[in-house]
Amino acid sequence: MALEIRNITVTVDGKQHLSTISGRFEPGVFNVLLGPTLAGKTTLLRIMAGLDAPTSGTLSMKGADLTGVQVKKRNVAFVYQQFINYPSLNVFDNIASPLRTAGIAKAEITERVEKIATLLAIHPLLKRKPLELSGGQQQRVALARALVRDADLVLLDEPLANLDYKLREELRAELPKLFAATGSIVIYATTEPEEALLLGGNISLLHEGQLIQAGPTLDVYKAPVSLQAARTFSDPPLNSAPARVTNGEIRPDGLTVGFKAPPSLADGRYQIGFRAHHLHLARPVPHALAVPAKVTVTEITGSESFIHVDTLGERWTALSHGVHPYDTGDDITLYLDPADCLYFTENGNRVEAV
Repeated sequence: MALEIRNITVTVDGKQHLSTISGRFEPGVFNVLLGPTLAGKTTLLRIMAGLDAPTSGTLSMKGADLTGVQVKKRNVAFVYQQFINYPSLNVFDNIASPLRTAGIAKAEITERVEKIATLLAIHPLLKRKPLELSGGQQQRVALARALVRDADLVLLDEPLANLDYKLREELRAELPKLFAATGSIVIYATTEPEEALLLGGNISLLHEGQLIQAGPTLDVYKAPVSLQAARTFSDPPLNSAPARVTNGEIRPDGLTVGFKAPPSLADGRYQIGFRAHHLHLARPVPHALAVPAKVTVTEITGSESFIHVDTLGERWTALSHGVHPYDTGDDITLYLDPADCLYFTENGNRVEAV
């Protein structure tokens, strides 16, 4: 019962919002759309729901063409970042509304509503009206209304963004397990790479209306096909630097020393990329590259420190466990293990390091 989209394009007033996007979304696996704001995630979800029509392209599910089928004729649940509830109904009736519309028996409605309300920690609120709730509580009600129904397609557009940290962490762990047994196709949109990794499953990376990579989440994270894909799937932002390969050595611009280049890299210009946790404050291996840097900002979260530096004409971020209270302007040395580097051509295509 996969959802298939083929060559979906959306053009509004001559501006292309989505560009020939194709993909297949399976039930039983958590499907994540990851991209920054204005990447096209919500536009694509609305087309999947039937709320908007594509300029061109098709959608199909269960072997049937859904292109142009009205939303009310699709068994779809949609949860937005901005909660939508019925203000005149109490929490129980808000959650139960799609089940009553579907003609579900009263006893089953009560059982299902109470079960999902307990999972989302809103069971004590079932008799309250939405306006008596906090914003986070109202979002949980909207989420519960989508989860309680047996929808073929469940679309979640940053649904946890307004919840407190503890509940977000709990639901990130519960949602994939909750949907795994339902048979629904679940597509979850987020701007947060860390959230995408925690959710697992399969991922589709969107950037400026284009699908730039798709596949199992960990595979895409470890092997981005391009510099843009690596940047999209990195938080803090991917560190990068221009470099040159000469006679088997790759040397970042601005350094007088380099390291042995992978044999797959011919002489020429490249970009090297590496994530924040690949920069170390102490030499991790004997052949690690030492890079002088000047601290611009240090952010200490308690268990970790984010150290922002200027180096080699670039702005890098190092993520290190523990408290490291560097001051702005401090001179430090960062160390990079060549094994942690990703290599890209000047055009941004990844080169396999073999």
